[in-house]
Amino acid sequence: MAKPFIKWVGGKSQLLTEISQRLPDYINQGLPYIYVEPFAGSAAVALHILDHANPPSKVILNDINTDLVNLYHVVQTQPQKLLDYLQVLQDEYDKLEDKEAKKPYYYAKREEFNLRENDPVKHAGLFMFLNRAGFNGLYRVNSKNKFNVPIGSYKQPKFVFEDTINKASELLADAEILNTSFEETLERVQQINTENLPVFFYFDPPYKPLSESSSFTSYAKDSFNDEDQEKLKQTCDLLNEQGYQWLLSNSDTTNLDPENRFFDELYSEYTIERVSAGRSINSNGSKRGKINELLIRNY
Repeated sequence: MAKPFIKWVGGKSQLLTEISQRLPDYINQGLPYIYVEPFAGSAAVALHILDHANPPSKVILNDINTDLVNLYHVVQTQPQKLLDYLQVLQDEYDKLEDKEAKKPYYYAKREEFNLRENDPVKHAGLFMFLNRAGFNGLYRVNSKNKFNVPIGSYKQPKFVFEDTINKASELLADAEILNTSFEETLERVQQINTENLPVFFYFDPPYKPLSESSSFTSYAKDSFNDEDQEKLKQTCDLLNEQGYQWLLSNSDTTNLDPENRFFDELYSEYTIERVSAGRSINSNGSKRGKINELLIRNY
């Protein structure tokens, strides 16, 4: 089974079974269709669908995070060069005996990454290095788009995932990978859907934080706020009017406050289901338990 090659806040590996059970009928029936994911993140769902017995005829993946999209392009087109560079990083990092010895190396690579002057392969390799060696696998940038996650406590983090990267490269070979807004992604769909195929959209936007301390929405320099959530709802309404199917995941705000029914009210005319999900990344290990998340759909 295809797996994501990076850690990602809100990654959907743990929800794949729930999502698979809710795919539109035409996917399991083997009919041609287009798959669109405007917030690709770790691409767990996209890789799962591409590895399906009936994969889509066309695929559009998008993310607003330019560094992440560069990684996708490199995995798609130059997997071996990426693996070779990751092996160099692995060998150099493994020679450093403990965290104190690794710190200067990590922060030097973080600074190099933030300069964004390397070729695409090296920049992608540094992305994966920081993703695996940094604190809890977070990707976080400040208002100047500088990656600012501190070093993690992993003794021997692994950077080289040959089978996973090669499999992802194979599956993503024909995917169209964009670095734009979710609204412009929809315009691209209209351009390529010349045969009027069914189109299935999976939306996994930056989650609405359950509390101020749980906000991880700044993985791009511009955060995703309530106004953006409402704009996304308007997009979903438009797709519904056009006859397209969509599935959306987001946080369940009633986990901490039963009176906070933000999404229940926003998407009241659609199907809303609560499913159990584990926190894959949390600064406090004791809080990596089960909480509810929302799956919302128009079919």
